[in-house]
Amino acid sequence: MTTKTRHFLFTLILGLVIVAPVAEAALPQFVEGKPVTSLAPLVEAVSPAVVNIRVSQTITRRNSFGDDAFRRFFGLPDNRGGNGGSQEVASAGSGVIIDAESGYILTNHHVVGGADAIQISLMDGTILDAEIVGSDPATDIAVIKVEADGLIEMAIGDSTSARVGDFVLAIGNPFGLGHTVTSGIISALGRTGISRDGYEDFIQTDASINPGNSGGALVNMNGELIGINSAIISRSGGNVGIGFAVPTEIASSIMNQILDFGEIRRGLLGVNIQSIDAAAAEALGNDIESGALITAIISDSAAENAGLQVGDIIIEVNEKKVGGAGDLSNRIGLLQSGEQIDIKYVRDNETRSAQAELGRARSQTVLGEEIHSGLAGAIFSASSTTSENGIEIGEVQEGTPAAQRGLLTGDLITHVNRSRVRNLQDLRDVAARYDILFLNVRRGDRALMFQIR
Repeated sequence: MTTKTRHFLFTLILGLVIVAPVAEAALPQFVEGKPVTSLAPLVEAVSPAVVNIRVSQTITRRNSFGDDAFRRFFGLPDNRGGNGGSQEVASAGSGVIIDAESGYILTNHHVVGGADAIQISLMDGTILDAEIVGSDPATDIAVIKVEADGLIEMAIGDSTSARVGDFVLAIGNPFGLGHTVTSGIISALGRTGISRDGYEDFIQTDASINPGNSGGALVNMNGELIGINSAIISRSGGNVGIGFAVPTEIASSIMNQILDFGEIRRGLLGVNIQSIDAAAAEALGNDIESGALITAIISDSAAENAGLQVGDIIIEVNEKKVGGAGDLSNRIGLLQSGEQIDIKYVRDNETRSAQAELGRARSQTVLGEEIHSGLAGAIFSASSTTSENGIEIGEVQEGTPAAQRGLLTGDLITHVNRSRVRNLQDLRDVAARYDILFLNVRRGDRALMFQIR
């Protein structure tokens, strides 16, 4: 064999190795020992429970583009009303009927949040008005309600029993086309770090998910809902085989809290924490790779009552590894107040265990326009997962003054005009003394400052 031939064969084999992992999953040949020739019976059974959602809302736009020639050049609307203006926009998404008798539908918060009007269309073309029952930006889950007879609901499955490699269907309303079904497998479980908007524990799938699928169903081969399709990773905006769904374990918990209490009662451990790596742990005399170091404990909190101390390093919660501060915040934030949790931690290089009953995180929120006109369109809440770390921006609506000034959902405000803000009252007190605000914001690992006029 010549050198040229060997080089050609090596290149061909390498190409096959690179291409093979991204190939889309084939349909299963057997389900529970029975040959599968078509998924049509399954699709026909579950599709009527998936609805298309149309949302309309009015966005107020405030800007400094006062020059009409400048605005015409960039195709901006006329500015005859001064610096203000409003525009009605429409968007599309999906939802899943989970209680036919009561008319409850699960969807994403980002599909219906801020809506002035919501309409859903059933598979048979029936159009119904809907209203929001409750919504949680942190998990991107919302519950809406319609009044109708003869609805068909989808059974909720156990997402905790899902395994990587399980076949799944994604059903939704991509690009506003109407009911569309795609198939694939579960590519990964427990995905985090996908967005900075809240708490994450996503199911990853290669079933095609596109814009408009948000709020739709991720269905297992038993015809059960195991996830609410929520996000994709894509440079083009279309499907590249990497989609994410909120597991029903989380979606059901949020839904039940909304229906039972009319609000989210998120758990609170009552600690300030920071991530720690092997080098930092060694400096403290501990032989571990990573964890969440407790730097402060709130008096009479779940952490104090469980016997935790400043300097302890939490490495597991409910037998799941804690890789750092964000990991712990995510674990606790996805649990409900009053839940019992098992904590594994390290103290003086000795691994110990404790049980804690989570307290209730404060759920106070305030609208940005109540603080300062330049913050209109943002919703603020006290950071609740790790006690009093700052003011969290729970939502920023597109096109509003807060968005125009660069603020994003998930930002954490730590200082205003050089004053530390630990709660909403601190924010109100500082803002009341100044016309111009300088916000120190933590966005992931970045420290930023914004001027608000």
